[in-house]
Amino acid sequence: MSAQEMTLPLAQRLWIYQRERFPILRTAVLVAAFSAASVNVSAFLAGRPLPAFAAYLVAFVVAFLVFMQLRVCDEVKDKEIDRRFRPALPVPRGLISLRVIVGLGLAAVPLAAISAALFELGLLWLLALVWLWLSLMTVEFFVPHWLRARPFFYVVSHMMIMPLLDLFVTGCEWLVAGGGPPQGLWLFLVLSFLNGCVLEVGRKIRAPDQEREGVDTYSALLGPGRATLLWCALVIVACGFLIAVGRAVGAMHLVGLVGLAGLAACLVAAALYLRSPTERAQRRVDSMAGLWVLACYGAAGFAPLVATWSGL
Repeated sequence: MSAQEMTLPLAQRLWIYQRERFPILRTAVLVAAFSAASVNVSAFLAGRPLPAFAAYLVAFVVAFLVFMQLRVCDEVKDKEIDRRFRPALPVPRGLISLRVIVGLGLAAVPLAAISAALFELGLLWLLALVWLWLSLMTVEFFVPHWLRARPFFYVVSHMMIMPLLDLFVTGCEWLVAGGGPPQGLWLFLVLSFLNGCVLEVGRKIRAPDQEREGVDTYSALLGPGRATLLWCALVIVACGFLIAVGRAVGAMHLVGLVGLAGLAACLVAAALYLRSPTERAQRRVDSMAGLWVLACYGAAGFAPLVATWSGL
């Protein structure tokens, strides 16, 4: 940490931390799209009108806090790797202590629990499932070395948090409506899992000259070619599930159009990376992974409204 950073008050150091490790605005946009679309899809699948604003607010607040806790989880489980191989990151360089970051994550627990309980007490059971899985992720299911040596099981075990979180978020609609999960919700939960994998693999495809010792990436584990093909396969399968969700919510053509356009853009980004695996191409793949997820949730959650309003 620079001498100038050492003199900054805690609030400013936290602002620097969020800029480097948890960009609040970008995360809020992604979480807003994810949570609003999930609530909408639950209502569409059940043939119910959209719920009151409170459902969207609780879904957003809790989902945002869980995403923040995911960042805390990463800081805890990667602390030794960061200290050895990534000393420039905020925690190992001393910008902010791990105790403060963990404290923020723990402070989010009562805030999320109270928000959920005040809206619908039964949501606490769904939230408990999310936190149970998050706790297991933090200790890497008690087999950290085994998991890190097996990237397939690593990504599957960690991305299961996404459908569990989506079960809670959709529960802000279906549980409050007094029934069970609507028919076809499993398609959307699988899509959430796949989108988590698209994000995870996409952000860990690096240009050869950007690989760093001690930093696990799929391009290093599998090679740039196979890692990119894996990412493309995930996007293709996710596109198939997106179209299936579109059919279930009654807007298959419009959702399919968005999905196929997004798929084409992702495949172009992958082809450009394979042709020339530079840092710029690496960032393009990472950006397209995020845009794909936004497009997915935007299409699934809002295309039926567009179709209704436009008469398509």
